[in-house]
Amino acid sequence: MIKVRTSTVIDAPIDAVWALASDFNGLPAWHPAAAESHIEEGKANNEIGCVRNFALKDGSGRVRETLLAASSIDHTITYDMVGGPLPFVDYVSVLRFESVTDGDRTFAVWTAEFRAGDGQTDKWGPFVRDDVFLGGLKALERAVKARQG
Repeated sequence: MIKVRTSTVIDAPIDAVWALASDFNGLPAWHPAAAESHIEEGKANNEIGCVRNFALKDGSGRVRETLLAASSIDHTITYDMVGGPLPFVDYVSVLRFESVTDGDRTFAVWTAEFRAGDGQTDKWGPFVRDDVFLGGLKALERAVKARQG
């Protein structure tokens, strides 16, 4: 099992970060790898069990993920990957935000556990940690700051 954990401090208030990140279908608004997205079967954006289906900007395919849990109190989103071009099996991820007591900033933690269906565990852990998670969190900070003006 591959376990990945990335954390950073986003220089923006938690309410501003959560407003953007908590929209399960809003990934294309901030993540650099995500293009067009839609929620399948006409379900609501944040309905537990809804499936977001988004295209990857590099043209390599579409990713389908199910919203397993979301909490506006804990500022946490849990989801799993149910389809896509990556060879991941049993992929479950948690994105969590906490207020930083020193300043009006947000501590972000993004974790995942999964198996690599192609056996290339040395390749996929760093890819998810650095490209998907850390790159995504940096882009989230830029998007939040752009919205704040």
